[in-house]
Amino acid sequence: MGFIQEFQDRGFYHQCTDLESLASLTNQKQVVAYIGFDCTADSLHVGSLMQIMVLRLLQKHGHQPIAIVGGGTTKIGDPTGKDEARKLLTEDDIAHNKRGIQSVLEKFIKFGEADSDAMLVDNDDWLSKLNFIDFLREYGKHFSINRMLSFDSVKLRLEREQSLTFLEFNYMIFQAYDFVELNKRYKCRLQIGGSDQWGNIINGVELSRRLGSEELFGLTTPLITTSSGAKMGKTASGAVWLSAERLSAYDYYQFWRNTEDDDVVKFMKLFTDLSLDEIRKLDAEHKDNINNLKKILAFEATKICHGDKLAQEAEETAISLFEKGEVGGMIPEFFLSAEDLGDGMSAFKLFHIAGLSESGGEAKRLIKGKGAKLNNLVIDDENKMVTHADFVDNALILAAGKKKYIKIILSGN
Repeated sequence: MGFIQEFQDRGFYHQCTDLESLASLTNQKQVVAYIGFDCTADSLHVGSLMQIMVLRLLQKHGHQPIAIVGGGTTKIGDPTGKDEARKLLTEDDIAHNKRGIQSVLEKFIKFGEADSDAMLVDNDDWLSKLNFIDFLREYGKHFSINRMLSFDSVKLRLEREQSLTFLEFNYMIFQAYDFVELNKRYKCRLQIGGSDQWGNIINGVELSRRLGSEELFGLTTPLITTSSGAKMGKTASGAVWLSAERLSAYDYYQFWRNTEDDDVVKFMKLFTDLSLDEIRKLDAEHKDNINNLKKILAFEATKICHGDKLAQEAEETAISLFEKGEVGGMIPEFFLSAEDLGDGMSAFKLFHIAGLSESGGEAKRLIKGKGAKLNNLVIDDENKMVTHADFVDNALILAAGKKKYIKIILSGN
């Protein structure tokens, strides 16, 4: 099975500039392909995971991935899907975020010097050296303002009468130039991105054609939503980060374990290394017990991101908590100082500050609905005070519903 065939069969395919020619090219020779990640945070999250898994699939098929960390384009900010301009980051912020993104990518794809080893490239290496007048004379003439105004990233912002700065308006030109520059430097022939990047990708393909260069290709993935219509990777508590510093392996495991029933097989195809034959077999074996499939999905996805050992520990912790009623070793921890506890703290406040509820009011409603537990006992009084007496060996366990647990550790006692 070739790259394009598996790309389609796993559910990654949305659109391509010339699918037949690209399939033929990738079947005949090694292709260099790139995906870009702007340095807006010091980690990537599940919203970027589909693109990362595409890089992993490229490498599996012997092609060479380039991961662009957009130190240059980050200084501008992609307006796609945004209601307002991104906050402008300092050089130090961008450098810090770049290092964090690199450490995430290294967990999923292999970097090195071999033929199919990935390259990590920063577009600031060429964008920061451009002479603006020369750049406009050589490349700006190939872009029509009329056409640029028709792209969704621009049109939607203007239709909502929200400000679009000239800085942001230039983003699509610089992304197009990136593609041409990568082709010159590394013989890159393919750019891959989410469906919202189609216009930006097309600009690069067309710019290459107008400059008389070789044919470049664009390939996009669909926007992934859950079966209930929610955006993939967004939860009530925020983004699902791929960095262990931002989200523990246990919480990452639980994110996948809580996948909606109708999404399990789809997510297995997209976010695990299980072969399509294995997935079909597992689906047939466990069609009457979707929870078993969810455990497999959670373990396989966590293994890729955090390693086999932490995936096993997360799985064992979940089994202890949810199947045996015990407290496992990887349960998230929150440190509470003895000074802050004082003579006692209201349970609803502790639930809020520990991150088990969005507000004290929400915590009160949880308690009122019998959904809050302290040391595995239901809290039946919304005015319940938590005191030193509730701690065993300076620790206690809070639970919100059946799926969210946290260990409160008393410090400085």
